Amino acid sequence: MADAGAGRPVVYLFGSGAGVVSGIGGAVRAGLGRGWDVAVGLTPVAREWLAAQVPEWEELTGHPVKSAYRRPGQPDVLPPADAVLFAPATFNSVNALALGLTSSWVVGYAAEAVGKGVPVLLMPCVNTALAAHPQFPRSLAALREAGVRVLFGEGAFVPNEPGAAAPYPWDAALDAVARVLEPGVTGGTGGAGA
Repeated sequence: MADAGAGRPVVYLFGSGAGVVSGIGGAVRAGLGRGWDVAVGLTPVAREWLAAQVPEWEELTGHPVKSAYRRPGQPDVLPPADAVLFAPATFNSVNALALGLTSSWVVGYAAEAVGKGVPVLLMPCVNTALAAHPQFPRSLAALREAGVRVLFGEGAFVPNEPGAAAPYPWDAALDAVARVLEPGVTGGTGGAGA
């Protein structure tokens, strides 16, 4: 495995079961290229979809890819996070995080990180029909109020029509993390790109 840590900022990269999660490997490489110590977390669905790539990411990052809670008494296998990027975050994951429903490890960790003051950035991946559901804007507002940097709208993720494919803005998400990691930057409730 790669030499993890070594004084580099630790970025947790979380993904949930949206089709664009297939691009998370490129985001892992890009984060490593930026000098970050990257740890990957996936929802159970995303892990099932990406099972063939998991060994490669574990080799690249030097960390296990987590998708389940550890058992009581087991040691934590990941270093503490300096920032959490939850991208892509599905409709279900966005609403679960906003409502504090932590049945998946990535949602649970993100919820706890918010409470600990660790910067959490969230880039949804929803279509226009799901974005129009009345709970979705309420969830985004609740997350922003809690200090989560929601990367949604112009300059970040813009929903596409149901059934239509559009490129996922991984670079915008990684750039937002880089801004958070800059010395002197503290938590905030910014909108797109904040």
